[in-house]
Amino acid sequence: MADAFVSFAVQNLGDFLIQQVSLRKNLRKEIEWLRNELLFIQSFLKDAELKQCVDHRVQQWVFEINTIANDAVAILETYSFEADKGDDDEFASHLKACACICRKEKKFYNVAEEIQSLKQRIIDISRKRETYGITNINNNAGEGTSNQVATLRRTTSYVDDQDYIFVGLQDVVQKLLAELLKAEPRRSVLSIYGMGGLGKTTLARKLYTSPDILNSFPTRAWICVSQEYNTMDLLRNIIKCIQGLTKETLDLLERMTEGDLEIYLRDLLKERKYLVVVDDVWKKEAWESLKRAFPDSKNDSRVIITTRKEDVAERADDRGFVHKLRFLSQEESWDLFRRKLLDVRSMVPEMESLAKDMVEKCRGLPLANVVLSGLLSPKKGLTEWQKVKDHLWKNIKEDKSIEISNILSLSYNDLSTALKQCFLYFGIFPVRSSGRG
Repeated sequence: MADAFVSFAVQNLGDFLIQQVSLRKNLRKEIEWLRNELLFIQSFLKDAELKQCVDHRVQQWVFEINTIANDAVAILETYSFEADKGDDDEFASHLKACACICRKEKKFYNVAEEIQSLKQRIIDISRKRETYGITNINNNAGEGTSNQVATLRRTTSYVDDQDYIFVGLQDVVQKLLAELLKAEPRRSVLSIYGMGGLGKTTLARKLYTSPDILNSFPTRAWICVSQEYNTMDLLRNIIKCIQGLTKETLDLLERMTEGDLEIYLRDLLKERKYLVVVDDVWKKEAWESLKRAFPDSKNDSRVIITTRKEDVAERADDRGFVHKLRFLSQEESWDLFRRKLLDVRSMVPEMESLAKDMVEKCRGLPLANVVLSGLLSPKKGLTEWQKVKDHLWKNIKEDKSIEISNILSLSYNDLSTALKQCFLYFGIFPVRSSGRG
């Protein structure tokens, strides 16, 4: 991640030098020095970010680089903002113009002082780099952009519905569809639970988009709750799924209290046969805060909940249906891995042996298998696959299984700087509800 931040800082420093043509010569030199030094440090970050998970000294070194990069951008943004503000004042009068010149001189002095401070910090962490012995041993710098894009796509898409459902879940889909479509007038809850990476959301999505469901439930909505949630936002999102995003609806929802939203949603649903998916529920209080808004009009309406917590699943509905997702068998895991691999034919017997070792350590977790295949797909040859295995084996726990966080981290670190920035940019956006009835 620091690699992406440093790249951003280097770009901003370069833009600043181009835009601020009137910079004093000494200040320009200081900023050029800072930019070049960060550019040099960036060449060591690829290796450092891989090492930081097993060496806390390196982790601290990377953190300090990240802080300096952020501070550099903040200094330039503050100066630019103040300088622009001063330029507006210059047109007011000759007197104000003189005052602006003085203010600008002070700002030059302030930014020069702060750049000097950053310069000293850079020198300090450069010494630490030598102390830690961090060198640029990354051999993947020349890999093509197409390979990196494939890695990002396969890492972030996780589990393709058709592939995942084909491997191990065909019977489960039919079983849960039958439960949702059975002749039971009472509004009931179907809970799907299991650890992260088992495919709860994928399974719910497969049910939600099933032709039988589309034909049976005229009104549908999907919301994602997650650990940090706001009940009012969740209620608004369900209403938006059902009513659409017209200006009138949005304006109305913004004026409502939580109680108003609950009543409005109940009224909206009470005459409809609906299916609502409440995805990624972490606390039973989250479901409790929503369920009053789902009326039981004895018209076969349904709610699907996905959660990692067994108690949330069990307590969602006293008479509801609870399904615990299982892990894949070794055969199913290997089948899934092969399906997600870009070029199975290039996998020689030695590479297959390495892959089977890694897949076995994924312990039947579908997400781990899919991310692993995405990580290995752009790697060419036995040596590259061995490097991936070596990195993963460093973080194997006592139970001899691979942590999904380690695979995800390795996949992220394998991206180019540009794609890291792209990946982080998408992370800014909140998860949006989907589905319309």
